[in-house]
Amino acid sequence: MRAIDIMSKGVITVTPDQSLKEAARVMVGEGVSGLPVVDEAGAVVGIITEADFLAKEASRGRTRYRRLLDTIFGEEEIVKAELVSEAMTPDPITIDPHARVSEAARIMDEHKVKRLPVVDTTGKLLGIVSRADVVAAFIRPDKVIEAQLRQDVIRRILMIDDKELAVSVEDGVVVVGGTVPTKTDSRLLAELAGRLEGVIRVDADLSWRVDDTVPTG
Repeated sequence: MRAIDIMSKGVITVTPDQSLKEAARVMVGEGVSGLPVVDEAGAVVGIITEADFLAKEASRGRTRYRRLLDTIFGEEEIVKAELVSEAMTPDPITIDPHARVSEAARIMDEHKVKRLPVVDTTGKLLGIVSRADVVAAFIRPDKVIEAQLRQDVIRRILMIDDKELAVSVEDGVVVVGGTVPTKTDSRLLAELAGRLEGVIRVDADLSWRVDDTVPTG
């Protein structure tokens, strides 16, 4: 499963020159906690989230205190901007539409972000993947995982009759046993099964009719 398969399309966006108040209205009205910021060509140039508004409000409080000191000591007043461009996180981390869901999960965890804009090669926004989307992909029903394993991996890729194998999935754990044509097939089956979204572990008890391992040394 790829980012393009789980992303939300028709994403609500804002532009850098919109006011923070406008962005806040959009977020509240749409019930979202973050918005991609795009330029005139639709390319992602930033992202603004609830955290940015919290930081803005905190800075506003500090500014009030600073203004009091400015009045007392005659220092120049600090001017705070009110545009999206001045509160957003610029150049946000994005993801390719064909990246695997596991890659999206890794990026989110590594960079501590809750959402990833999905962009094409020109940087144009295609959709957005949230943590909820990733979690949903990893809690796929066991029956769905088993069906994909049988159809996509065993039949289509390895071209093996799945009826010759014992395959079961319980709580994301794949158990597969039986005899496959070659030793390479046994390795591929275990490896590809482990890459399916929602699979936690693969227990493979496979034998093979031909050892096609290339000798070394």
